[in-house]
Amino acid sequence: MYHAHIATRPELVGRRSLFVDLPGHGTSDRPEHFGYTLDEHADAVAVALDQAAVTGAEMVAHSMGGAVAIVLAHRRPDLVSRLVLTEANLDAFPPATAGSSGIAAYREDEFVEEHYARVLEAVGPLWAATMRLADPRALHRSAVGLRHGSDPVMRTMLEGLAIDRVYLQGEHSGELKGRQDLEAAGVRVVTVPGAGHNVMFDNPDAFAAAIAGQG
Repeated sequence: MYHAHIATRPELVGRRSLFVDLPGHGTSDRPEHFGYTLDEHADAVAVALDQAAVTGAEMVAHSMGGAVAIVLAHRRPDLVSRLVLTEANLDAFPPATAGSSGIAAYREDEFVEEHYARVLEAVGPLWAATMRLADPRALHRSAVGLRHGSDPVMRTMLEGLAIDRVYLQGEHSGELKGRQDLEAAGVRVVTVPGAGHNVMFDNPDAFAAAIAGQG
């Protein structure tokens, strides 16, 4: 739902857009025995693309979804021709201020039974609007998986990919760690003015231009 309003932009007319809710999130299934690691999320997206007979997709992904997209591009290069990442998680063990770190700090049952409702109250209406659509257990396991990262770590995977890669960083989020190394590896890093973590809402013009290859 964070990208639906962008797909209708005139810059993107004529492109087919597929919106994917990761397992346990949105309207997707909530399998109890799914691990919700980055690898498993990436494999689930690969199944969705295979079922849709899609190859060489341009992956537009945000935050944890960006980490999943990087892992997918690494594991299934046939499926991904381009990455447009918005403040994607590139490293394991995010800072304590990150939402995933706060969720993963609880034990799974403790979070599900006691703290899920409190977290929804604390994050504010924008984040709560999407988090309340996620299964609490899936949310916790996804946060733990994001904290553990991938092997190799997402940053290393991103630097090693031989496809077009754009990384959008909101101006209000501060300088991107390791920016020079990413750019040296061919990743185009764009600081989006007037934007924070949710660039697609804060500056939709710049976001749409980046997807269209105009920014």
